[in-house]
Amino acid sequence: MPDIIDRRASRRVLVGDVPVGGGAPIMVQSMTNTDTADAESTARQVAELARAGSEVVRITVNSPEAASQVARIRDRLDAMGCDVPLIGDFHYNGHKLLADYPDCAKALAKYRINPGNVGRGAKRDEQFATMIELACRYDKPVRIGVNWGSLDQVLLARLMDANSQSAEPRAAEAIMREALITSALESALRAEALGLPGDRIVLSCKVSGVQDLIAVYRELARRCDYPLHLGLTEAGMGSKGIVASTAAMAVLLQAGIGDTIRVSLTPDPGGDRAKEVIVAQELLQTMGLRSFAPLVIACPGCGRTTSTYFQELAARIQSFLRSQMPAWRENYPGVETMHVAVMGCVVNGPGESKQANIGISLPGSGEHPVAPVYVDGQKTVTLKGGHIAEEFQAIVEEYVATTYGERGRLRRAAQAPENSVRKVVPLKVMQP
Repeated sequence: MPDIIDRRASRRVLVGDVPVGGGAPIMVQSMTNTDTADAESTARQVAELARAGSEVVRITVNSPEAASQVARIRDRLDAMGCDVPLIGDFHYNGHKLLADYPDCAKALAKYRINPGNVGRGAKRDEQFATMIELACRYDKPVRIGVNWGSLDQVLLARLMDANSQSAEPRAAEAIMREALITSALESALRAEALGLPGDRIVLSCKVSGVQDLIAVYRELARRCDYPLHLGLTEAGMGSKGIVASTAAMAVLLQAGIGDTIRVSLTPDPGGDRAKEVIVAQELLQTMGLRSFAPLVIACPGCGRTTSTYFQELAARIQSFLRSQMPAWRENYPGVETMHVAVMGCVVNGPGESKQANIGISLPGSGEHPVAPVYVDGQKTVTLKGGHIAEEFQAIVEEYVATTYGERGRLRRAAQAPENSVRKVVPLKVMQP
């Protein structure tokens, strides 16, 4: 993997106090699936998503009942000490809800507008203008979010007609992709003409096909410098949704395209909505673009590892690390870059453990029932008996406190040779 990915140059947009684009770290976001009219349950889910690492959270604002509760949701979050910015997702009646509920318009940090369903005919321009004018009045940024499933049919018909009269007509799929891009760009230019500053606009063009998403965003990135929100819409459930989202976004991120991402997973009934946040974080972290939480390295298992103990310990440690991160993030800066190895036998166990910050090599089939522990490449202790998991977790806790706490930082500073500070290479911003 290259040390530097050339990021596409884009304007910087502030969503509350969270920057998007302009070289800012690629931001992770998510969306609630509660009824926004239920302020308590929505506030709880927003807070859960924020604790998981969603840096902004989008909520549906689809009715007077929902709009009337947005300010209350904001107040409830503030009382909980959760300052995550809220984004309002509007379709069909957003112009009316923002105008009729000024407290809602003020409480939101950004508005999402879908140009394909703000209205029809003459009303479309009028209702779009109303939303932009309100964004200007309250000094709010806007995401102009075009969606494959709700594309402006008048625009699509116009492009299809022009294509049919062309000397070399293109395939219908290509025209659909062009319609998405054109809708986003024309809407952005219209918003600027109505007075919305260019550094208040984020664009997205969401589709459900991997190759379509890659093609659309490559072209969109080439034709504008607005920040881009990446996401595969209707990605699906479970491994299918994770694989599809990762396949599409990884290609674009590697090309420097994308300023904020969402992994849109269909949750299992009663499932944890925060899973999509974790997947988005892991995508960025495994690509080396950001660090969010310590990574657990574990082997897949084979005939040498007939016991499930190493799997159980790996799962336990990973759950433990994530549960500790809200507190560790405040008290132990840099802990998110830590690597922990939990290996299942002697073949790769010691080597992987030595490469990690802290690692354990558990006994495989037929091996001696002992588990050597390695700290920063050095074997420090060998665990045995029935409490290996508890003892290793305690070793991890002690390592975090001594390495990333104040004493650890002072010790590393004292041990470091003069002028040998490790250089952190920032992502370069590619000039247009």
